[in-house]
Amino acid sequence: MRKGLIIVNTGDGKGKTTAALGMVLRAWGRGMRVCVVQFIKSETGQWGEIKAAHKLGIEWLSTGDGITWTSRDMDETIARARHGWKIAQQKISSGEYDLIVLDEFTYALHYEWLDTQQVIEWLKTHRPPNLHLVITGRNAPPELIDFADLATEMSLIKHPYEQGIKAQPGIEF
Repeated sequence: MRKGLIIVNTGDGKGKTTAALGMVLRAWGRGMRVCVVQFIKSETGQWGEIKAAHKLGIEWLSTGDGITWTSRDMDETIARARHGWKIAQQKISSGEYDLIVLDEFTYALHYEWLDTQQVIEWLKTHRPPNLHLVITGRNAPPELIDFADLATEMSLIKHPYEQGIKAQPGIEF
């Protein structure tokens, strides 16, 4: 049976986006049409995963203005998240993709910038049946987890930051 899956990677531990990127690479390697819409990281960022996606020809759209909890203008941050959802809706309903990742999308739901139930209802109505959709981010709402076919929680056990080791290129970004 072939069915597009809804996959949620959530939790306080590292690895949510990294796991999604593993799926992106696997799907791309199989000739699947892939798109990533990133909701929090700045649209001007040039992290390693963005550079790699561009080299591979993977469509990557960043709609955020930086880390949410350091936002200087929450109205702008919220507007960007809502704009990102509009872009995601276009990509999802287009039928042009086999796998779409909504990276850091749970924040828009957790902070109630978007209504979780409305998002789920929209997905039920507009997502093509064979489209795989991966959603990442902390604090995934229970309704989203219930809706998902697969939900994984990354839990923090130990982090280099606790030892004073800062984020490193190629490892964290």
